[in-house]
Amino acid sequence: MSLAYIVAQAVSFYGILIFVYVIMSWFRPSGVFYDLYRVLGTLCEPYISIFRKIVPIVGGGIDFSPMVALLVLQLLIQPLLVTIFRTLGL
Repeated sequence: MSLAYIVAQAVSFYGILIFVYVIMSWFRPSGVFYDLYRVLGTLCEPYISIFRKIVPIVGGGIDFSPMVALLVLQLLIQPLLVTIFRTLGL
């Protein structure tokens, strides 16, 4: 198992965390789910907030920044990191 594979899986897992965080934000989590939501927010918000500064909120208060963040993560960052690690032979 190469380091490039581990990095690809870690980035994919982070993408899943962002997805779960966004889905949970549509509801009002309570109890243990609220605690999970807060932890996910601590992990995901620093990355998503980068895109909130760039992507405007669409009419009706719809925020597409998490979707843009996921697309950038999966289509740019993950392939770039995997290519770098493979080039280095890791």
